[in-house]
Amino acid sequence: MTRRPRRNHSPVFKAKVAIAAIKGEKTMIELSQEFDIHPNQIKQWRDQLLEGATGVFGEAAKPAAEPVVDVKTLHAKIGELTLENDFLSVALGKAGLLPSARK
Repeated sequence: MTRRPRRNHSPVFKAKVAIAAIKGEKTMIELSQEFDIHPNQIKQWRDQLLEGATGVFGEAAKPAAEPVVDVKTLHAKIGELTLENDFLSVALGKAGLLPSARK
């Protein structure tokens, strides 16, 4: 018996199957034969739709708060890195290890 390759279903198809399952006009077996989907998959999609339905009528999802940026700390870090770069460029220039010093 050969296995069928994995299928990816569109959200529209999933919603259609889940709504048909919620209506209850057909049994899970009938739906699985109609849509060629395993009954467990139909039940999972139905449960996901029911869980997500509260979000439609409830509060909108709140966007994640942006982290607080401490500008003074960032400026201090920039100054520290600039000082290190200047020191290292001078030290490497004296040692002859900078590419510009080799010319």
